[in-house]
Amino acid sequence: MSSLAQQTAQQSTKRFYATWQFWLITFVTIIVILGLFLYGLMGLVDKSATKNGVKMTQPHQLAYLSIPAVPKGKILAVVTSTARMGNTDKSTGYELTELARAYYVFQANGFEVDIASPLGGEPPVVIDNDDMGPFDYAFLNDQNAQQKVINSLALNSIEPNDYKAVYFVGGKGTMFDFPNNPDIANIVKQIYENNGVIGAVCHGPAALVNVTLSNGESILNKRTVTSFTNTEELFLIPEAETIFPFLLESELVKAGATFEKAQDYMEQVSVDGKVVTGQNPWSVWKTAEAIIMQLGIQARPREITDEEHSIALLMTFKDQGYDAAAAYLKALTQQQKPIKRNLVLMHAIVAGMQFEIRDTLNLIILTRSIKRYQEVSK
Repeated sequence: MSSLAQQTAQQSTKRFYATWQFWLITFVTIIVILGLFLYGLMGLVDKSATKNGVKMTQPHQLAYLSIPAVPKGKILAVVTSTARMGNTDKSTGYELTELARAYYVFQANGFEVDIASPLGGEPPVVIDNDDMGPFDYAFLNDQNAQQKVINSLALNSIEPNDYKAVYFVGGKGTMFDFPNNPDIANIVKQIYENNGVIGAVCHGPAALVNVTLSNGESILNKRTVTSFTNTEELFLIPEAETIFPFLLESELVKAGATFEKAQDYMEQVSVDGKVVTGQNPWSVWKTAEAIIMQLGIQARPREITDEEHSIALLMTFKDQGYDAAAAYLKALTQQQKPIKRNLVLMHAIVAGMQFEIRDTLNLIILTRSIKRYQEVSK
């Protein structure tokens, strides 16, 4: 090999190793930075959320329930009987928080609550520990409520005339056993035409997609509603279109509804006459209270929860930007309001997964501010 050829080969080898070294160093640097970033995020997690006795909360300890209400009738809460998502091995059921919170709103305002499901008996349940709060744990510790759940009434045994309202609890199982259910269609039709209220939250509005009234029209025709949105669904389950019989937002629109929504995972309640719907689990409190209001009753005042304060903070951030959110957070801290910082942190992570870098960083800054406030106020 000539001297020139040897020099060229040596230079090529050096360039190869230099390039390889550059990318190796870059890769290691990125891994280190990501590791430090994730370590920093872990430091923002509130690990005390379930260590303060909240799991032992009893119903009688909740001030909201301490004053007996004048009996006003009965409300039917309906949960799914479906334990698996279609042909997959993904477990599902009704969302506990979506039943528990509404159950106590109805009870606090004077309504006895019956719990029913398509098959009756004990329905499958989904419990997300990150979302659990005092009312949710109180529900688990409420012997009367648990007996109603374990022995849920079969829908074909329900007499609709006994109820002032029906409330369809969410959970992905509803997508399989709520639509095309003749008992649900009959219950909705009769309660609605008796001037009762129809309520549903998250995936619960799946109960309404095939309900026809006596005039031959869909109950959804020209009605403004909301539910778990397509984008919320597909972000969590990218293959949702193949798992579920339909995407709920699309099916409601197909049935003639006008769909109303907030940004993903934010609070939204839509009230159209005697039909009240909520977008997601973070809309349950106001959905239940709106049902009470549509029954002509002024809902009993209650202490706003840490989750609701956090959602309001996030909505301010989404709608008005960081500065407005920081000012709102300052007002909350001055009033010593409880805040669920893990929820704000979760939205920072979601923003990061969607490559919304600026929102991610700003939400992390807000989370740090919440952590400082909580540490000082202990």
